Amino acid sequence: MEIVFVRHAQPEWVREGLNVVNPPLTDLGHRQATQLADALAGEDFDEVLVSPLTRARQTAAPLLERLGRDEAIDDWLEEIRDPGWHGTPAEKAEQAYREMRERPVDHRWAGLEDGEPVRDFVDRIRLGASLFLAERGVGRAEHDLPVWKVAEPGARILLIAHAGTNSVTMSHLLGLEPTPWEWDRFVLGHASISRLEAIPVHEFHTFSLTKLSDTEHLAAADRTR
Repeated sequence: MEIVFVRHAQPEWVREGLNVVNPPLTDLGHRQATQLADALAGEDFDEVLVSPLTRARQTAAPLLERLGRDEAIDDWLEEIRDPGWHGTPAEKAEQAYREMRERPVDHRWAGLEDGEPVRDFVDRIRLGASLFLAERGVGRAEHDLPVWKVAEPGARILLIAHAGTNSVTMSHLLGLEPTPWEWDRFVLGHASISRLEAIPVHEFHTFSLTKLSDTEHLAAADRTR
């Protein structure tokens, strides 16, 4: 089994000096999405699932057109929920992130003020990933080591989502303990491709990280984080 993780292309977080919640892609982001489609259009996937947020849906659109697939949204892929600061000055978000980075490490679980706590987000994504995988015959084995039962080892699934959701899901599959800085554990570029492959270990499988934040399909000048 291979699970391919794509992070959305570059979003327009700030417009005319004001914060944008659930932003669309920038012009560069649309170029990145087209180059991503060129890179993945020749691959076969059993499923292609997309986050409900605009930046992920716009990233997926060119690829879905190339693959001849309808959009399939899966709500559990939604990124951490930001505070309701749409239309406020960009400095407000910058200050909030700066304040969070300055906290002691064990205080970072609270996340941004008025946003979704990081602990709640991590729990939400790990539960969503577990239920999603269970529906496809993949479940964690009762073992101290991170081994899984995989019903269909040949399945290939593509998830088009976010740095946070992708990082938390990959950590879960690799058996890593959660942290309040999942976004920094795996540094994922815009429109990047990461791959996990289930490899047999005796009667079980374990997930191996075979590619992380691959952006070779993007023009050098178009690579952003």
